[in-house]
Amino acid sequence: MESSGWRSVVRGVGAYLPERCVTNAELARTVDTSDEWILQRTGITRRFFAAEGETTSQLATHAARAALDRAGRDARDVDLVIVATATPDYTFPATATQVQAALGLTAGVAFDLQAVCSGFVFALATADKFLRSGSHRCALVIGAETFSRLLDWSDRTTCVLFGDGAGAVLLEAERGGDALRDGGIITTHLRSDGRGRDKLFVDGGPSTTGTTGHLRMQGKDVFRHAVGQVTDVVVDAFAAAGIGPDDLDWFVPHQANRRIIDASAAKLGIDPAKVVTTVHLHANTSAASVPLALDEACRDGRIRPGHLVMLEAVGGGFTWGSALLRW
Repeated sequence: MESSGWRSVVRGVGAYLPERCVTNAELARTVDTSDEWILQRTGITRRFFAAEGETTSQLATHAARAALDRAGRDARDVDLVIVATATPDYTFPATATQVQAALGLTAGVAFDLQAVCSGFVFALATADKFLRSGSHRCALVIGAETFSRLLDWSDRTTCVLFGDGAGAVLLEAERGGDALRDGGIITTHLRSDGRGRDKLFVDGGPSTTGTTGHLRMQGKDVFRHAVGQVTDVVVDAFAAAGIGPDDLDWFVPHQANRRIIDASAAKLGIDPAKVVTTVHLHANTSAASVPLALDEACRDGRIRPGHLVMLEAVGGGFTWGSALLRW
């Protein structure tokens, strides 16, 4: 396989949500909150929680199999597995290796990527580099989380926001053509700024406390960053591709909060009718949220072949990124 003239094309999308669905009303029975309070501030109506003993790799494997089925491909076609997650099964080995084993794969490479809620976009950009280089032919890019294991149930400002789930995309390397015209990943733009650690983080880890810890967030600061700064990666993508917001068919942002989604789209000049919003269906699933939204929009017929789609996400750290694709 030569190292030039390749593009990464989406062949299939899949998703998986755990069986347990928790509505705002049910959550209000144990947390000092209400359906009205949650809905008004976030747009969330429900979230899904993994069952006891149900792991991130299991959610990821379900999503991966769904993507393979949608693409009409066999798992043996895959030679690259990247799992974006902040909630791995173990400190090591990588969750991706557990997915690889569950799919019956014994060749290729599998590894995790940690960029929190931006993880899927970062993983997609990474897989694209592998496929474009000519080193690999077929990649499963998965965002999977069991964020319910990190939540402090006494903190109503954070525990109502998150849920568990997984989404996956199957990418294949295709020779020749132009991604903007013929399909595939056109351009990706990633950013990080470690000075934002104390705004959104987990207060535990093997090298600090020796514990898993709980999620901590300064909500107002995160909102300001998400709307005020991270749109640069979308603007950069427009410039790189020589297009503008009116050229997009769909904008698929990280599903963190309805107000952040609406404000970001407005700042970018994107028609609200072109914004895919699914946060009300599954809450903030961190690295899983963008592929879950993609799966929803593909299954209901919104995203179709030939459509121009912009992905965008922001996560703790801070990290943020965009990916522009022709479906």
